[in-house]
Amino acid sequence: MFAPRPPRALAAACFLSNLDRFAVGPLLVAIAATTHTRLGAATMVASGHAVAYGLGQPVWGVLSDRLGRVRVMTVALLAAGAAGLASAFAPTLAAIVVLRTLTGAFAGAIVPTSLTYLGDTVPVERRQRALSDLMAAMGLATALATLFGGVVAHLVGWRVVFAVPATCALLVALVLHRLPEPPREVVPIRPWEVLRERWALVVMALGFLEGGLLLGGMTFVAPALQDEGAGEALAGAVAASYGIGVMALTQVVKPASTRLPAWTLAAIGGALMTTGLSLVALDRRAVTVAIAGVLLGGGWAFLHSTLQTWATTVAPRARGTGVALFVTALFVGSAAGSTAGAPLAQDGRFGALFAVAAALAVPLTVAAALARRRYRPPG
Repeated sequence: MFAPRPPRALAAACFLSNLDRFAVGPLLVAIAATTHTRLGAATMVASGHAVAYGLGQPVWGVLSDRLGRVRVMTVALLAAGAAGLASAFAPTLAAIVVLRTLTGAFAGAIVPTSLTYLGDTVPVERRQRALSDLMAAMGLATALATLFGGVVAHLVGWRVVFAVPATCALLVALVLHRLPEPPREVVPIRPWEVLRERWALVVMALGFLEGGLLLGGMTFVAPALQDEGAGEALAGAVAASYGIGVMALTQVVKPASTRLPAWTLAAIGGALMTTGLSLVALDRRAVTVAIAGVLLGGGWAFLHSTLQTWATTVAPRARGTGVALFVTALFVGSAAGSTAGAPLAQDGRFGALFAVAAALAVPLTVAAALARRRYRPPG
């Protein structure tokens, strides 16, 4: 069933999931102003989405193993679209947080089940290349998301930023359900037994740290620029450099994955991430942050593609559950990172926030490279 590129409907669904998720950064200041709350409280709009996105993964993983990948993605995309539209009209911060949390819970099925779909249909030796193509689509969405969020919020208001991807998600769901369902075996182990796999736990731990440092850190890039006096549109445009880095450097990962061992790719990604976080800690002018964004995108392209390819191999008898638990760890880490950073952001101490993230990225890089070097696939 191998195809040289991911199906377009699959790529579109992942694109919208990322567009909706990453557009929120430039909106937080505007949401706080509209709802007459502090920035620290408005951060819950992003944190609630990330927590629900992460905690829902085991459920979606089990359901996709039992009911099928395409069926789960279609239903989840319809529900995410409906909740996203409702959040665009929510009158209070509490209502926005609740509806964005529901959006995250349903949207959480899309990317990991897409990864599992490729794991089912693409041979392992070609899998990182196929996953890199999917990441390029998500990288494009990330690049456009912060620009889209900042510009649209500035011109017509932040509510439109939630409404547009939600409407598109409902339309894509009508196409997605036509994808062929890959054959599935009856899962011979109980889903929770994945947690007994030592390497599955290692990958989840690394994913948690990556989510906290990189995704959690990215939540504060636009607010850090705004703290320096940048407007919503400029902050969104500069933060979009992260997505440009993802999109460009995934094209470097594709040929590199056939020439370099996986542990080397992880080490390169961690080094890029550490450098990017360090730059933002030292200087938050627009040009510096744009360069750092490209480096952070490169860190995601190299490190994350290595970790997610790894995640598709650690529990092959329950691949959907294994990948879902990895994504759970990633986004719970993201929520933990954004929550831990909120007090520093509230006080305007963005230099300290990114300095701590950069320092923690060093042991993550070493651990990821060493663990991947020691790993041997089951069987």
